[in-house]
Amino acid sequence: MDTRSRSSANAARSLGAAPRRGTVSVQMVVILVPVLFGLMGFAVDLGRLYMIKGELKAAADAAALAAAARIIGTETSTTDAIAAARLTIETATGYGNKYDFAGNPIGETTGSLVSEMPDPTFFEAVAGAVGTSDSGSGEVSGSVARYVKVALRADAPLVFWSFLVSAGERKTPIEVSAVAGMSAPLCTACAIQPMAIAALDPEETVDFGYTLNTKYTFGYSCTGSPTPSGITGATQRIPYVLLNRYDENATVFPEENQQAYRIGAQGLLPTTSRAMACITISTDTGESVWVNAAPRACSTNVPSPVSALLCGMYSRFDAAPAEGCAGVTEIDTMATAYQPDIDVADVEEYANYTGVGQRVITVPIMDAVNAGGNMMVLGFRQFLVDPNPDTTNINPTDQNGRFVALYIGSVAPVKQGSFGGCTQAAGPGKVVLHQ
Repeated sequence: MDTRSRSSANAARSLGAAPRRGTVSVQMVVILVPVLFGLMGFAVDLGRLYMIKGELKAAADAAALAAAARIIGTETSTTDAIAAARLTIETATGYGNKYDFAGNPIGETTGSLVSEMPDPTFFEAVAGAVGTSDSGSGEVSGSVARYVKVALRADAPLVFWSFLVSAGERKTPIEVSAVAGMSAPLCTACAIQPMAIAALDPEETVDFGYTLNTKYTFGYSCTGSPTPSGITGATQRIPYVLLNRYDENATVFPEENQQAYRIGAQGLLPTTSRAMACITISTDTGESVWVNAAPRACSTNVPSPVSALLCGMYSRFDAAPAEGCAGVTEIDTMATAYQPDIDVADVEEYANYTGVGQRVITVPIMDAVNAGGNMMVLGFRQFLVDPNPDTTNINPTDQNGRFVALYIGSVAPVKQGSFGGCTQAAGPGKVVLHQ
């Protein structure tokens, strides 16, 4: 074969091979495109899905915690809890929780993306709320509810995975939930009232001898005769003393009566020393009486810190300062910081109370009320402050510091505290996440 013929043959073979290589390349592209989109989906879409799930879980946690803080053992508490949960996703102010780079409102439809937050469900036992028991139906009433479950569902958009056949509508649903409610009983309780009362029965560790839905007269401890009587409708008088929580290092409203007023209005104040803002069960040193609130003769007026504290408690019923409280310096300014309860009516049974908890006080129960020595804290229990008969408030000028308190046990969560080490079987807890 001459040179020209060989060249023609080689050219023919070359032209024949080209289509075969091109066919292989197109086939590889067809195969690799979905793989590439899948890999890019892992890099982009999967990261976005994890972010969206994290945003939804944070929103569910916030809603559950907000709702659980309103579960205070009354029939209307679940209604208040639902409203509190929905406030965490409200859009009117622009501060509500959102998802997908904080761009989509939760509970609303945005374009083709649907987000839902059904009303929270309520449980008496944590096992039912977290799904480890069939004992909780989620339909318990507010008076027995102790735990709340919030569920969220939202569509997450897909970018690269949207080109895959299995992606469907270019979005995928994500569901999250959160459970919050009472912790174990607290060993250390903060922001409570330092109004120490004695156990009626120290051996009875559930209610310490107090009877649920019974009205008691709280009266400041005093000496000598005549012993002050109980208030009409609550004849049994329970002596109390103020525990020493005067903070000499305070810089905001530092006067003693100012501090007592603020404690009465909101509970123990935050301080640089946790010991000043909290009370602990069974400490080695025990608790002592507020120095300038040492009990006096029953025939004289209570010490000024006691009157100031009652003036603060008055603010739980009325925004205007009480007439007999003008001696508390700058009371008009301090009073603006506290809102009265929405229910200030006299109630005979706590479940019928429709307020939001301002009238609930948590107090330490002592082994004995001892004005001259140390007292040991046995536990914490709660009372609902009732108005005096024929009035809409307590009387801060009462000579013996008396007011009416309905015993309610330990139904409302305490704002803060710790629950390790004291092995309490009963008592109030704080709100915590359980799931």
